[in-house]
Amino acid sequence: MAINFFNEDIDIKLKDKAKLKTWIKDTVEEEGFKLKDVSFILCSDEYLLTINQQYLNHNTYTDIVTFDNSEKEDQIIGDIFISVERTRENAKKFNVSSDTELHRVMIHGILHLCGYYDKKPEDKALMTEKENFYLAKRAF
Repeated sequence: MAINFFNEDIDIKLKDKAKLKTWIKDTVEEEGFKLKDVSFILCSDEYLLTINQQYLNHNTYTDIVTFDNSEKEDQIIGDIFISVERTRENAKKFNVSSDTELHRVMIHGILHLCGYYDKKPEDKALMTEKENFYLAKRAF
């Protein structure tokens, strides 16, 4: 089992990495999956825009792009790209701390890897409910 954090074209220091990894692992297990290998790549808006354009043909800024690399249905393997600039901006907009918004987006990516979607209103509502549920379980 591996959870890795990388910075790409930004400088950010994550707090409580060990607790963050435990929280992510516990979330995956509670959803009924085995965590094999997840990489979080923290980056700028521009870096993520390039990823969005190159791989998804979307020409829009976003806070997250998730790639599911799992080969077995019960295992989680993926790469989660997160724009730190976007999460900081959204934290101000939603009046929450930058860490809380970053954690929400991280768990959002994990939930995508667990099979949750957010395109339709009812899917988005369930996703938000799950995000709130797991955010409340953070012990840090």
